[in-house]
Amino acid sequence: MATIALNFDSLTLLSNLSTYPKSPFPQQRMIIPNKHGEKLVGLLHETESKEIVILCHGFRSRKDYNTMTNLAAALEKGVSVFRFDFAGNGWRVLGLISTPKGRVRVLVTFLLSMSIAAAGGCVLFTLFHSCDLFWDPFFRESEGSFRYGNYYREADDLHAVIQHFSGENRVVSAILGHSKGGNVVLLYASKYQDIRIVVNISGRYDLKRGIAERLGEDFMEIIKKDGHIDVKNKTGSYLFSFLDVYDFLRGIEYRVTEEALMDRLRTDMHEACLKIDKECRVLTVHGSADEINSVEDALEFAKVIPNHQLHIIEGANHEYTSHQNELASTVVKFIKSALEQDKVSSK
Repeated sequence: MATIALNFDSLTLLSNLSTYPKSPFPQQRMIIPNKHGEKLVGLLHETESKEIVILCHGFRSRKDYNTMTNLAAALEKGVSVFRFDFAGNGWRVLGLISTPKGRVRVLVTFLLSMSIAAAGGCVLFTLFHSCDLFWDPFFRESEGSFRYGNYYREADDLHAVIQHFSGENRVVSAILGHSKGGNVVLLYASKYQDIRIVVNISGRYDLKRGIAERLGEDFMEIIKKDGHIDVKNKTGSYLFSFLDVYDFLRGIEYRVTEEALMDRLRTDMHEACLKIDKECRVLTVHGSADEINSVEDALEFAKVIPNHQLHIIEGANHEYTSHQNELASTVVKFIKSALEQDKVSSK
C-alpha cells in the first residue's frame, strides 16, 4: 500500500493564495478564444479608460501570481489592465477556494485522489488522472495542454487577446511580460509590429542557456533515446504539482518532449529583437541578483533592440521578492512617459 504524506505547509499556502491587495476598480472575468479555439481566461481591471495594458505571466506561472497582481494594482491608477493565462496555464482552483462550496469541491477531489492512490489503484488512478474532461476543466483556468517551449504559440495567444480588445474599440497601449512572458512580448513586437510600448521583465536572451541546469547535462542524449524527459521537482512538494495529484505523487513537475525542446532551441531572440520596429519603445527591467536569468541577458537585449531603455534593480532576484515596489514604480513611470510622448507626437 502506498504511503501518502501530506504537506500542510503547501495546504496553508494554497489557502492564502487568494489574499491579494484589494482593487478599488471592478475586475471582470473574461474568456477570449485563441486561434486554436481554446478559451483563454483573464481578468480585466476596468477603469473606464479606453487604453489597456496587457500583462503576460512567465513559465508555469499564472495571471494571479503576485508580480502580475501588484503590477496591475499599480497600473490601474492610470489605465485599464488585463492579465490572462496562456493556453494550458492558470489555476482554476484559486477561484474555487474563494467560496465555501468551491473549497468543498477541492477538498473532496483531493481526498478522493489520495484514497485511490493509497489503495494501490495505480491503473485506476492513472485513468482518473488522464481524463481531461475531469481534470483540465477543474484545475486549469485557460484551456489547452501545458507545453514546454511554445514561445511563438503564446505570442499568438497574446495576438488573440489584442485583437479582441481592438474589436471592442479599445486601444492596447502596452504589453508587459515577466520572465518567459518577457520573451513572449518581445516576440510579439517582432512578429506583429502593432504595439508601441513593450516591457520585458527578466526575460532570457539566449534560450539555449539554462536547459542543462534544469534537464541535466545529458538532456539531448536522453530525449533522443526516450522521446521525452520528466522534470522532477526539487522538494517533492512543488505546489503546481500538488494540484496535478498524480504528478505530485511521482515528484514530477512537467514533461519535456523532443518537439517542445526543439521549439525552444529554434527560437532566436537575437534575430527577433532586430526586427522590432524602431518606433516601438522597449523597457527591460532586470534584477542584479537574478538567479534564473542572468543580468547579462538584459545587457544583451540593450545591445540589439533599436529603441531601448534598460533599468537594473540592484539586489533584486528573479521574482523581485523584496523589490516589488521599485519594480512597479519603474514600470509605471516608463509607460506613463511613453504614453505622454505618443500623445504629444500625435498632435
